[in-house]
Amino acid sequence: MVANKQAVIDLVYDIANKLRGPYRPPQYRRVMLPMTVLRRLDLLLQPTKDDVIAELERLEAQGLQGDVLHKVLARKASRGRRQPLYNVSPFTFEKMLGDPPNIAANLISFINGFSENVRRIFERFEFETEIEKLDKSNRLFLIVKEFTDPKVKLHPNDLDNADMGDVFEELVRRFNEQANEEAGDHFTPREVIRLMANLVYTDEEDVWKPGIVRTIYDPTCGTGGMLSVSEDVIKSQNDKAHLELFGQEYNAESWAICCADMLIKDEAVDNIAFDDTLTDDGHHDRRFHYMLANPPFGVEWKPQEDVVKKEHDDLGFAGRFGPGLPAIRDGATLFLMHMISKMHPSPEHGGEGSKIAIVFNGSPLFNGDPGPSESNIRRWIIENDWLDAIVALPDQLFYNTGILTYIWIVSNRKPEHRRGKVQLIDASRHYVKMTKSKGDKRNRIAGTEAGDPDQIADIVRLYGDYQDGATARVLGKNGDKEEWEDRVCCRIFDNRDFGYLKVTVERPLRLNFQVSAERIARVANESAFQNLAKSKKKFGNADYKSEVAAGEAHQAAIIAALEAAVSDKLFKNRDTFADHLEGVLAGVTPKVPANVRKALISALSERDQTADLCLDNKGDPEPDAELRDVELVSLPDNAPAKLPIGYDRDADNSNLLDLVRDHCEGYLAREVTPYVADAWIDHTKTKVGYEIPINRHFYVYKPPRELEAIEAEITALEKDILTQLKKVAS
Repeated sequence: MVANKQAVIDLVYDIANKLRGPYRPPQYRRVMLPMTVLRRLDLLLQPTKDDVIAELERLEAQGLQGDVLHKVLARKASRGRRQPLYNVSPFTFEKMLGDPPNIAANLISFINGFSENVRRIFERFEFETEIEKLDKSNRLFLIVKEFTDPKVKLHPNDLDNADMGDVFEELVRRFNEQANEEAGDHFTPREVIRLMANLVYTDEEDVWKPGIVRTIYDPTCGTGGMLSVSEDVIKSQNDKAHLELFGQEYNAESWAICCADMLIKDEAVDNIAFDDTLTDDGHHDRRFHYMLANPPFGVEWKPQEDVVKKEHDDLGFAGRFGPGLPAIRDGATLFLMHMISKMHPSPEHGGEGSKIAIVFNGSPLFNGDPGPSESNIRRWIIENDWLDAIVALPDQLFYNTGILTYIWIVSNRKPEHRRGKVQLIDASRHYVKMTKSKGDKRNRIAGTEAGDPDQIADIVRLYGDYQDGATARVLGKNGDKEEWEDRVCCRIFDNRDFGYLKVTVERPLRLNFQVSAERIARVANESAFQNLAKSKKKFGNADYKSEVAAGEAHQAAIIAALEAAVSDKLFKNRDTFADHLEGVLAGVTPKVPANVRKALISALSERDQTADLCLDNKGDPEPDAELRDVELVSLPDNAPAKLPIGYDRDADNSNLLDLVRDHCEGYLAREVTPYVADAWIDHTKTKVGYEIPINRHFYVYKPPRELEAIEAEITALEKDILTQLKKVAS
């Protein structure tokens, strides 16, 4: 391309600085982003401008008006485009400069002269408000003049859509940095998008066939980077593919930029929905072949909670969120469930299937206890054999966070050799240091700039080769130094390897009992005892006061009876002590309720492993909550891919329940009872969980340095410090 995108970025940013005064730096974006879009459209349409106006005059002379006129004009003026794009105003940027006093009115007229799809874009920018403000502050003419400078090369022939995306990415990052906002809400680094796209389309044979029709969707599309890069990756190898791009975005500014980019590429703007994906699915009746997304992670979904929970409760698996809901502090996995609901039926079910790439932080790998949480979401995905691969990315890769991130590849059209398995790729050392950091972004995955080692191709090779134990040349750490080394970067596991049984191990409750002054003092803390002196009557009336007084008298009588029975005698059997306590309280009136007697027994007890077992109504040992433990047990080797755990026996699950029970009992006998003989498993509490400890599988142990080397280093530092101090002293 003719234009240097960095030069364009710098020129536009220099123009932005001319807004200082009426605008603060964080507000520059309100002007600069729509002006950049507007000038790009102006340059694109200038060659056909005179012909369009002539056609308009001819149609008006024929008596055409309103919608009919614009429908005919859209067909004729757009010259073979699928999407109408034209401007019927007499103005261009250059012509507006010839009438400085009326530049505000002329600029508004220029915007209103666009085809309806462009006007909708500028309504989202809310640009007319800024035009008025610019005009009043005598900045409008200056800004239009600066954008008209031929050095600001914004024509698509000078700066293609991919490079234009980079320009917008950097401008938004700079403006957000001034506003102390998170650029990650808008953009994913282009090398990450390119990696995701290449991973998604690897092993996809159909997408490379000439004439193939495929749909691509991003539910959090921002300015459309993932859609554009996906299209570029496919078109670069199959220019005869027919691709339809779909997206949804709730940020008005990002939506407008995305739609402008789509329109310039002659893509349907109506395919980009505007609203919150979680609460108002803009494509509720559509399914897609390929989906890519970088949803907001580490962000609360409280604003969407009511709608999401209602769908989960009312529709279950017939809706988008059947398996469960994540913790309220991070709703990223909601977007993955949404995307899975958009998959075509699998080939086994008569469909074409779909493939997904989504970026997460580490939380979805392990957050959530077994049950309707992130654990159940993982379980649902893995047990349905949809999780294909997870790629660990380097840290300090995104503009607004330095944390580690992960690409999940999810598909219901796995090839035969990938079925029943999950591939883990450690690409956390596939990076090069940036010469200049951008926000929190200090690293980048090489492969998108001239002279780079092609690390993107290396990661895609690991994915495509599908070899357990495959190595790659990566940056490794040797102390404080980074050195290139060969390291295992690919592991392949069976689906079941990520599952486990959460088993509750109980031990019996053993208590001793005594009526002593110290233990009687605990009685006042028991809620059942406290409730004796409470009333449900209205506060302050006679009934309220009399009930409270009667309760306090009852409490005093109980305490008096206990104090009269103080003794050194220690009971080690609960039933025997209960009989003794019955006698102690025999003279108390009114009779002590059963729940209060139970509270008294609790207050007068202490744990004692030499005491008798406390038994329940069935004569079974009662578990001690303080001694309760939880063990994580691997799934049985001979269990099916889906392992329902429930304790309402029926013909379909009784064998599975016995299998799980026997497996857990075997674990107990091997690992627990040799050390704690009285332990048992409460099988009614057994749950299935799933987690993906990817970092553990790639851990490389490095022994600590020899003490002699550390001591020598400290000695050398001490000598250096002394030398420096002597120089200061002299």
